Amino acid sequence: MAKRELLLGDEALALGALHAGLSGVYAYPGTPSTEITEYIQLHPLTAQRGIHCAWSANEKTAMEEALGMSFAGKRALVCMKHVGMNVAADAFVNAAMTGANGGLVVVAADDPSMHSSQNEQDSRFYGKFAGVPVFEPSTQQEAYDMVQEAFGLSERHRIPVLMRLTTRMAHSRAVVEVADVREQNALHCPEAEHKRQWVLMPANSRVRYKALLEENARLEQEAETSRFNTYTDGTDKSLGIIACGIAHNYVMENFAQGAPYPVLKISQYPLPAALIRRMAAECRALLVAEEGQPVVEEALRGILPTPIAIRGRLTGELPRTGELTPDSVRAALGLAPLEAHAPSGIVVPRPPALCQGCGHRDMYAALTEVVREEYPAAKVFSDIGCYTLGWLAPFHAIDTVVDMGASITMAKGAADAGLRPAIAVIGDSTFTHSGMTGLLDAVNERSPITVIISDNLTTGMTGGQDSAGTGRLEQICAGLGVDPAHIRVTVPLPKNREEMKRLIREEIAYDGVSVIVPRRECIQTAKRHAAKK
Repeated sequence: MAKRELLLGDEALALGALHAGLSGVYAYPGTPSTEITEYIQLHPLTAQRGIHCAWSANEKTAMEEALGMSFAGKRALVCMKHVGMNVAADAFVNAAMTGANGGLVVVAADDPSMHSSQNEQDSRFYGKFAGVPVFEPSTQQEAYDMVQEAFGLSERHRIPVLMRLTTRMAHSRAVVEVADVREQNALHCPEAEHKRQWVLMPANSRVRYKALLEENARLEQEAETSRFNTYTDGTDKSLGIIACGIAHNYVMENFAQGAPYPVLKISQYPLPAALIRRMAAECRALLVAEEGQPVVEEALRGILPTPIAIRGRLTGELPRTGELTPDSVRAALGLAPLEAHAPSGIVVPRPPALCQGCGHRDMYAALTEVVREEYPAAKVFSDIGCYTLGWLAPFHAIDTVVDMGASITMAKGAADAGLRPAIAVIGDSTFTHSGMTGLLDAVNERSPITVIISDNLTTGMTGGQDSAGTGRLEQICAGLGVDPAHIRVTVPLPKNREEMKRLIREEIAYDGVSVIVPRRECIQTAKRHAAKK
């Protein structure tokens, strides 16, 4: 009897990677991808096999480290949320040019409806942009099966593979049948005929790019015959439905007895053009159901040889933003809405807030008192982390949040424009992720900015993972050239508020780069550590 496990989509993918002979996972935590790496870290097989599972400093370093493991012939997994793909893009796109040696799978977890993100970009665009195959599971079972197929495809075609999850797939559970565990690859570097493509000098890259374009035709053929892309015929040809990934579930939930229309389920890309053309030849109109942006809907216009009505997010049958639901898909199918339950009115909305006892609270309390009372022209540039909640009541302490690391660089740019004082607030993990280079720019130009690195000794927003710079922030800042006399450390507690206010005033007055480090452990990790003791 096959073994079964109840798993999140993230966990199913992680277990599939372990069973596929994984040798290393490289990641920076970010919802909804974090649980993939955490599951691997805690799995017994990881310790037994010595599988690499430490967090990377950011998504770019994770991508490059995994590419190095692939170069050495081992199977490597890279995990990040969708905006992490922007950080990793340089290495990711060029990895399509170098190709892979050991299997290399990159997981991007998209967040439609922006549950915990600043945008809802669609990572399938990165797959098309780089020219690599993409897998998009519609069930937890497929997440488990697909990652194993993805490693095999990566090694057959010597190319990285992108796997795209969405929040509902990543964070919902289902029973998964698991298979046997594959052995890890032996160490082996690229053979002589493949060595050239790993050195992306222009002469080599021109040769490799031509090969990559030629490979795309073979990858499309793989998609045409893939068991993850299925064409189910129907009797009513007035409509053909193309359903991508988890959207296939939303479609089928509305047809208890099976869909009367032909349905093409797409979970492996490049798009299976022959199957799409077959549907277009047989049906009078097409409805494209896809989570995220209208990637397939737009692509159909370049695939289909004759005009046909194409409906979806672009034409308004499905919402242009946010997650799909069975109800929104039902409306697009022209079906009567199901009976809805009225809101009870009992549950009052609770916006997120900084935890009681959080050190960020005490930092913001001191900062806002100084800024509001003494520097009405000041602007506070913040960053991605728990402390982003400083924008909400009762603090209303920050003026900008854009992307990881942007607080320091935006403060510098504002100072370049003549804004005084310009203050940056960044967390310890975000600082080592992508704030250090901005601080170096500021040091090189002696920018008059005050940088507050609010250090809670962890990556708090995603659950308390290790932070790359823990215990080394002062040394890092000094190494980047900040005057040690203007690297100030304090403990953010109510009793120390006057001291913190004094430090803030002194460093705002300094005509150069200064760094203040309010340091106190995250209240949540402190509770866990106390419970363990």
